Amino acid sequence: MAGGWLIGVMVAPRGERMQRHYYAVGDSDRHKAEWTAVDCAIRIGDVATSPVEGAEPVEALRQYTPAKMAVLGLKAGEVRELGWKHPRRWLG
Repeated sequence: MAGGWLIGVMVAPRGERMQRHYYAVGDSDRHKAEWTAVDCAIRIGDVATSPVEGAEPVEALRQYTPAKMAVLGLKAGEVRELGWKHPRRWLG
């Protein structure tokens, strides 16, 4: 069964503090989804290599079923950058 993941990555844009950036990744393999999100985050700035104030550098926050992906409009293989704000719509 295909699915996807909501991934949070701790990243510091050039000259700013470290903060979590969110990505929706249309890949059912959790580890591949995490690495895909890290690859996207590297374009923004420096990715954390150890926990930041107790937060893991890369964290899978939610797994999506194909039905939930359809509701959210996330396609298989797609990576959607969700930004810095807590993605309530994507967590519900």
